[in-house]
Amino acid sequence: MKKVHETVMDWVTAELRSGRLSIGDHLPGERVLAETLQVSRGSLREALRVLEALGTIRTSTGSGPRSGTIITAAPEQALALALNMQLATRHVEHEHIFEVRLLLETWSAAHADLASGDWATAAALLDRMDDPALAVADFLQLDAQYHVTLSRAAGNPLISTLMDALRTSIADHTLARAEALPDWTATAARLRAEHRGIYERMRADDREGASTLLREHIRGYYLETSRRDGAGEMPSDEGAGAASAEPAVDAAATDSGA
Repeated sequence: MKKVHETVMDWVTAELRSGRLSIGDHLPGERVLAETLQVSRGSLREALRVLEALGTIRTSTGSGPRSGTIITAAPEQALALALNMQLATRHVEHEHIFEVRLLLETWSAAHADLASGDWATAAALLDRMDDPALAVADFLQLDAQYHVTLSRAAGNPLISTLMDALRTSIADHTLARAEALPDWTATAARLRAEHRGIYERMRADDREGASTLLREHIRGYYLETSRRDGAGEMPSDEGAGAASAEPAVDAAATDSGA
């Protein structure tokens, strides 16, 4: 037997496919929707809370066009929730996040369409990251937006959605690793220069060059954030290659896109 939130989701999906509803439209009122779906209003309220957590709808009180229950279809929210659970249960490790993000970002650069890129937004994000007084958390948030914006030039919305979800699921860990760096100011300066280099290659329609710079950028930051072990001490150079490479990925994979 279907759960009520599955019934509501099926109805919303059918309405979207038929064209009777679109993203941004309001759902019918609670009473009308409960009667339409032949469920109790209490069960409907619980189902709507589930769908809101999944990013399918947004609810707000008050009056005006933004109040009520609105279809949003933000799949990255549901994906981020699922990834958080997978990370918490260790079914997915941070190493896996790193590997997937490396694939997504370099693939996006290699398949970018110059005419499809939102270069004005990317440039504005770069300018905002140039602020030397920017807090680490704010820098990382802008950094995440920058990488996702570049990925949209590939014209594959699923890539950008996956990247958004991956970054959201690891945001807290990413911040903790960045704040543990011994000289964030120097790191941020290097990241800014690398960001602009990637931007310039993409604007020049040099896909191979942009993909190469992105790979170096991601791996370089990963290596930098993996130099400290759990006790906060610098590991010795001996054995820093094959012996420590795998644990290092797990420690810093979440920071690889900065």
